[in-house]
Amino acid sequence: MNNPQLSLSTVANQLVAPSKGILAADESTGTMTKRLDAIHVESTLENRNKWREIMMTSTGVESYISGVILYDETLRTPTLGGVKLQDLFQSKKIHIGIKVDGGTVKLPGLGEEVFIQGLDKLGKRLLEYKELGATFTKWRAVYSVGENMPSDAVITGNSIALAQYAALVQEAGLVPIVEPEILVLTGSHTIETSKEITKKVLTDVFRWLKEFKVDLKGMLLKPNMVLPGKEHLAMTSADDIAKFTVETLLATVPPEVPGMVFLSGGLNPDQSTEYLAKMNQLYAGKLPWQLSYSYGRALQQEGLQAWSGKQENVTTAQKVFLDRAKKVSQARSGKI
Repeated sequence: MNNPQLSLSTVANQLVAPSKGILAADESTGTMTKRLDAIHVESTLENRNKWREIMMTSTGVESYISGVILYDETLRTPTLGGVKLQDLFQSKKIHIGIKVDGGTVKLPGLGEEVFIQGLDKLGKRLLEYKELGATFTKWRAVYSVGENMPSDAVITGNSIALAQYAALVQEAGLVPIVEPEILVLTGSHTIETSKEITKKVLTDVFRWLKEFKVDLKGMLLKPNMVLPGKEHLAMTSADDIAKFTVETLLATVPPEVPGMVFLSGGLNPDQSTEYLAKMNQLYAGKLPWQLSYSYGRALQQEGLQAWSGKQENVTTAQKVFLDRAKKVSQARSGKI
């Protein structure tokens, strides 16, 4: 899929093609270790890549997955059978993506809030990733919800970093996924508070994307859904979550952007699927952009548990993984 003739807008639109979305398999070694620990599997390079290979070699995965976001370690390591990832992905017409942010850092005077690192020498790294077959990238900024959070400093600082990242990525001929993740599930706040903060953050992000002359037709947004905090006692329906989320996006995201690839952000697989389906059901044919997915744990969790590190479980794990991928794919059409 690393075709130099494809424009940024073409790649972006292919990533949010109807019935398809993105598999986020860009977990750091630490995060992947926690997931393997949960199924009592040792976190070796072989086991980490074995699980990713199980997903990527599932028969028919290309029917539901348009692109896969990888971690640096994974992109550089061939399959256990010695196949280059570029060759595997190209055979399935799946785009290769790469996480390029450098993680979080705290600054004095801002408590628990964080900024994202990784802009240093990013241009050079992007050229290398392109040579390795990547056609798109992802950068995640993180915002906490709480008293006086997120602060104006964190909002502006992360917006500028996201815009610089996106501009550098497009200059390198790759599609940037911009991910301003607001940790809306943590806390006791209402869905109204979540909407207000998400709107404020996204408004600032797009202000700076425009300042840095980012081509909005050649990028994708990876937003959180608008949700109440887990500790909020009042029940919130899927209809309300869909309405609050889409209303927020309509107020902040320009129509030139090809699509949203939602993060699952701590939601379980059924919730992630239901809320996406509800949005596409309620707003079918009414929106300027595609509502798609870029799920990590929500796509992987059930299959990973079915595998449990055992070779005899591989076929079952692939079936379980594909069953969830199909359900999420159907959610693109408003079906559960």
